[in-house]
Amino acid sequence: MPLLHPTTGLRDDARDLLPGLVGLRRAIHADPELGLELPRTQRRILDALEPLGVEVTLGAGLSSIAAVIRGAHPGPTVLLRADMDALPLTEETGLDYAATGERMHACGHDLHVAGLVGAAQLLAARRDELHGDVLLMFQPGEELGDGATRMLAEGLLDVTGSRPVAAFGIHVVPGEFGVFSTRPGALMAGAIEVEVTITGSGGHASAPHLTRDPVPVAAELVTALQAFVTRRFDVFDPVVLSVTQLHAGGPARNIISDTASLVASVRVLSHENSARVQTEIPALVQEIAAAHDCTVEVDVTILCAPTVNDPQAVAHVRSTLSGLFGEERVWETAHPVMGSEDFSFVLEQVPGAFLFLRATPDEVDLETASPNHSPTVVFDDAVLADQAAALAALALGRLSA
Repeated sequence: MPLLHPTTGLRDDARDLLPGLVGLRRAIHADPELGLELPRTQRRILDALEPLGVEVTLGAGLSSIAAVIRGAHPGPTVLLRADMDALPLTEETGLDYAATGERMHACGHDLHVAGLVGAAQLLAARRDELHGDVLLMFQPGEELGDGATRMLAEGLLDVTGSRPVAAFGIHVVPGEFGVFSTRPGALMAGAIEVEVTITGSGGHASAPHLTRDPVPVAAELVTALQAFVTRRFDVFDPVVLSVTQLHAGGPARNIISDTASLVASVRVLSHENSARVQTEIPALVQEIAAAHDCTVEVDVTILCAPTVNDPQAVAHVRSTLSGLFGEERVWETAHPVMGSEDFSFVLEQVPGAFLFLRATPDEVDLETASPNHSPTVVFDDAVLADQAAALAALALGRLSA
């Protein structure tokens, strides 16, 4: 008798799980939590996992969960991830399970959690087919940009006893319902924040020659930083820089201030350009300030690394999901997205792939659908069955390879 493929029956079983997953998603959506401490969300996940007999490790400094499904056969570890936290927004969707107050799941993390719980249920029922272990990463603090790094620092990758050989995550986005997409190489940008404080010596506006005015330095820096990204970086490995804050002076309009400051947000698509930004922007700022006889402090903060997919992992995603859902539902992302995602820090240490899943409800016009992080964004939670099946299939397929 021929052996069944490890993904056989996944979609049917996932559809059977859908009512419970929708209930979990809506409970989390109605009760959003921010940041690193998400005790109610954590409790709901633990309650859902408890019947599955998984091994659970809780975070020490954050409300994270690392849960392990042990396979019946020896083998490697595959990591599956969901982020858990909401955004500081007041919801305007009008849904009957909408959040009240100034917090909202506007980025789909409630779906990510429920989808990964569904994958856990599918995988736990298939322990006898697992040649290895599955590590479930439930991560808070994605919107802060440091939830993943904290979990890694607490030993996430060593929880099963063998470091993962592959890692996968899915993010819901607006678009044609049920379509997956990803690409090899850079999928999402790294985010860098640059803070600059220029110090001169102030004085009366009528006698600028007696001052070391920091305002012209700040103005010159705004222009110089734009030229910096367009003249030093290859257009095919782009860097995007926006000066988002510019401050100088006080309430008196005839006083030249001692200091001026600016903040810039920088997006990069490669680790090489991230390293260059970290060294070359401070050097540029120092030289311009020195030309005006001012001093300067520059703080460069890495918020997220670029999200770079492993080509072999992407090939596995395309093959597995095309077989499960049909090739017409698995697209290649045309170009990288300049938003950022802290799953990138996992992919720096584990080869894997991050992918998008479109989930706009049928009644919403795709042309006018609100984006992630909007107070009016809505997702169809019927997508949870396919999300759960996809995650489970990626793990099953990789462990049977």
